[in-house]
Amino acid sequence: MTLPTKYWEKPCILVIDDEPQIRHFLRISLKTEGYEVLEAENGETGLRIFSAQTVDLVILDLGLPDMDGSGVLARLRECKSVPIIILSVRDRELEKVKALDLGANDYVTKPFGIDELLARVRTQLRGRGREDNSSDSETSAIFDNGALYIDLAMREVVVHGETVRLTPKEFAVLQVLLLASGKIVTQSQLLRDIWGPTHTTDTHYLRILIGRLRQKLGDDPTEQRYIQTEPGVGYRFLETADRA
Repeated sequence: MTLPTKYWEKPCILVIDDEPQIRHFLRISLKTEGYEVLEAENGETGLRIFSAQTVDLVILDLGLPDMDGSGVLARLRECKSVPIIILSVRDRELEKVKALDLGANDYVTKPFGIDELLARVRTQLRGRGREDNSSDSETSAIFDNGALYIDLAMREVVVHGETVRLTPKEFAVLQVLLLASGKIVTQSQLLRDIWGPTHTTDTHYLRILIGRLRQKLGDDPTEQRYIQTEPGVGYRFLETADRA
């Protein structure tokens, strides 16, 4: 079947999942939020639709009947750079890390809360808009919610009007997380980028540094207003953090 190309006025989301009930639930929920929705019940159909249509975001199940979702993810990443959210019953740390390393932007485990999933969709679509804006420079990224101010270009961090001094590694971790706002950055990626390739398993270094960084930012570890832990996987900076 030949699929006509259509350029949607609204963000278009492709759902690749073999469970009709999940697709039905997502279709209703996403359309209620104003999104256009395309659906595929297997990997090959999803890839065909993806190549023929203008898609702004993909929600992908890993357990597909015709091919493994990891293979679909890899082929999606070869084609276009669009946000991909994994939606899967596979909850092992290894599966999550593998998917993120293959290029997934986020990972949600079934059963899931629709409000959380919709929030993550909004985050990824906002992030997509920033990436497409060529006037934005990574080195000039700024975060300011009234309580916390971060200017990467000036290497300046201010909490409640007071300048905070960060160590070089603390600032480096904060910079990586801020530039990937809303997206999970895996522990192995942070360790590799900050400490080097021989330290990718030294997660205790990272836990200690994140603890110090949260303390300096005034981020309660139980509330996690700024730096959110994805247990066993990594961390994300919450770009929509409210004023503390």
